[in-house]
Amino acid sequence: MKNIFKILISALLVMIFNSCEEFLDLRPSSETIAVENNSSDSAFYKTASEVEAALAGVYSDFRNEYYELDYFVNGDAQSDDCYAGADNPANFQIDDYNIDATNSNVSRDWAYLYSTIGKANTVIDNVNDVDDPILTAERKAEIIGEASFIRAFNYFQLVQLWGDVPLVLESIRTFDLDILPFLFPPRATTSEVYAQIIADLETALATAPVSAINKNYVTKGAVNAMLAKVYATMEPHDWNKVLKYCNDVIAGPYSLLSDYEKLWDNTQENSAESIFEINYEGTSSSGNWGVSMFRGLDWKKFNIPSNDLVAAFDAENDTIRKNSSIIWLDVSGKWSDPHWPQTNYPFVNKWRNFTSPSPQNYIFIRLADIILLKAEALNELNDVDGAADLVNQIRNRVNLPDTPADTQEEMRLAIEKERRLELAFEGHRWYDLKRTGRAIEVINSVTNFGGVSQSYNLTTNKLVWPIPQSELDKNSKLTQNPGY
Repeated sequence: MKNIFKILISALLVMIFNSCEEFLDLRPSSETIAVENNSSDSAFYKTASEVEAALAGVYSDFRNEYYELDYFVNGDAQSDDCYAGADNPANFQIDDYNIDATNSNVSRDWAYLYSTIGKANTVIDNVNDVDDPILTAERKAEIIGEASFIRAFNYFQLVQLWGDVPLVLESIRTFDLDILPFLFPPRATTSEVYAQIIADLETALATAPVSAINKNYVTKGAVNAMLAKVYATMEPHDWNKVLKYCNDVIAGPYSLLSDYEKLWDNTQENSAESIFEINYEGTSSSGNWGVSMFRGLDWKKFNIPSNDLVAAFDAENDTIRKNSSIIWLDVSGKWSDPHWPQTNYPFVNKWRNFTSPSPQNYIFIRLADIILLKAEALNELNDVDGAADLVNQIRNRVNLPDTPADTQEEMRLAIEKERRLELAFEGHRWYDLKRTGRAIEVINSVTNFGGVSQSYNLTTNKLVWPIPQSELDKNSKLTQNPGY
């Protein structure tokens, strides 16, 4: 009976976090990993294989619609690197900083992220109750660490997008009225969310392996990289912590590829530069559907490279990274676009295998990102020369001369530019602009072709998204962000 109640509650939670209507549901149904437990006792999982299957289910959410598509829309189309493209009004709102609380992307992203957090909670809360000699205490601790990392990764998405968000840290074990506060929690402060993210990452760090052949799994490098990113994003920034965790990553089993192009030509999957990479097998259950959203001639795609970004590549004479990042095709007779001519139309070129189902991997964290983050930390700690050495390491790989920046303020802008060109279309730009306090100034200065202003009107309130109206309707304890 207890297990029946658990199933009912799980179904209720799924309904709560997924009861949103999408304007356009392009994502095909994916297979899920189910764990059955028909015993009469209170253990949620009975065997080691059930726990491992549940953990695999948490990992598999890195292949859902949020991480295959929306992760890049939010990080790139919401920045000055991309136009929304395609024909989805929800994406146009994101591109134009005109989002409302009924935006379908906003609702589904909230649902996706909390759904994954709920799966991670279930694993964390129940793994220690499993009485199976195959599942050692050491492995139980590792599983908790892996699930904690994934929970932290998802909360990092939430807090960057919405600011204050509910902290849901327990799975539901009983069926009574006492669970209502867990089903309908209030928003936690941003500082409380970051504290939990750090706690989860520290839990993961204690048990994560140093390395893995398949970069799809949690390693110390991935955890250290996330800790560096968190301390560089939360307010106030802790640059000493950023430096420490960047150094820990750099001391690990990673190195820059000598050829930038090799990161993207699909000959070096899980390379020495990759720290956290989502692997796809190209099967019906593990195919990267998202890449076909960014490249192809069958319909107008999402995340069209912007004139402003192309101008930045050209101003730097950065032909290697420009050619690796953008491909130009003739779309005459297929569609028109106010930003580009049909005969010379740009597409994202970093994700190149857009067959269906695609085996194209996504790299979420790589060493160049962390080297530039270390440069930022050194610069903020008044070591401009040390920062320059790291920036030059990244520039020299693509045959660019050393940076001319020689003051702290010049170096801030040099690092910002280097991150933009190095990491274009990898989902970082919007969050970089936000955490450095540069988003409003940069976005409102964006130009289109011919140097004509894009006329964006980004304000402080629009730096975070509205809480989905569907969530406000269900939970009276939630409050809306200012300006929505």
